[in-house]
Amino acid sequence: MQPFIFVAILIITVFVIAYRKNSGENVYKYIMTQTTTVYNKYAPYSYAQVAEKAKELGREYTLSQYTVSSVLFMAGGFLISYLYFYNILVSILYAFVALLFVPYMAYLKYKKLYSEFIFEQIQTYTTNTIMEFATTQSFVKSLEGVYESGVLEDPILSDVKVMIDMAYQNGTIFQSIDYFNAKYPFYIVRNMHQLFTQITTEGSLSTAESFENMLVDIDMLVESVYRDRLDREAFHKKFIQFGMVLYFMVMLVQIMVSVPSYIKALDNIYLQLLLHAIVLVNSYFLLMGIKYYNENVGAE
Repeated sequence: MQPFIFVAILIITVFVIAYRKNSGENVYKYIMTQTTTVYNKYAPYSYAQVAEKAKELGREYTLSQYTVSSVLFMAGGFLISYLYFYNILVSILYAFVALLFVPYMAYLKYKKLYSEFIFEQIQTYTTNTIMEFATTQSFVKSLEGVYESGVLEDPILSDVKVMIDMAYQNGTIFQSIDYFNAKYPFYIVRNMHQLFTQITTEGSLSTAESFENMLVDIDMLVESVYRDRLDREAFHKKFIQFGMVLYFMVMLVQIMVSVPSYIKALDNIYLQLLLHAIVLVNSYFLLMGIKYYNENVGAE
């Protein structure tokens, strides 16, 4: 009976690793595809930065949320590990390890909120700068109009001020554009700045039409971004659900051989190592999937 259990667990281990490897690649491919077609990735932000912005937006983790998350993670870690090892000490260890990830999950939530906030600010920056240019016919004057209008918030607001100061200091807009492009490498930012650069260096007979087309492009991009968020959310739920199902595949073995026989087989150290591999591999890829779907949501 023990050889059968060992082989069955080995098959589950191979299946979980193979599925999670392919699933992880699919998740990554899915995200990168959206990245290429919609908007570009930008550098990650610190926990303090994203937490502060979440607090300003009134979306920070409350004590009750931390408590509920902690209880759920510890209970989940304990239950899953106990069904695998039937060992209280091992289950307690897994429960405390699961607890350590609660702050990280909060961080991912903050990054998601921050990403969405930054993208909305970028949308406001580009749209309002174009509309200001229709009146001022000057990129720097347009930036000043947007800066003084009160429609932007930090960090975008402060960076627009840096652009204005650099433009007056250098006598050109090029260094300002390079600065903002490097800090916010968004598709719509690069395109708008490229258009401003072209008009500044080469001139244009139809600036109004050019920027009107740019506004249409921005609207289409924003629509694509929000549509991507909905698709990502639906796919994410299925990813989590199937990940949880993978944890309980070992129960099939217990049903087939009976729980007492399974517990007896746990004396085999190699079987225990395989079971630990199943839990750790599935947990790793589940965490990576959650990470992919929660960071840079608004600005891939």
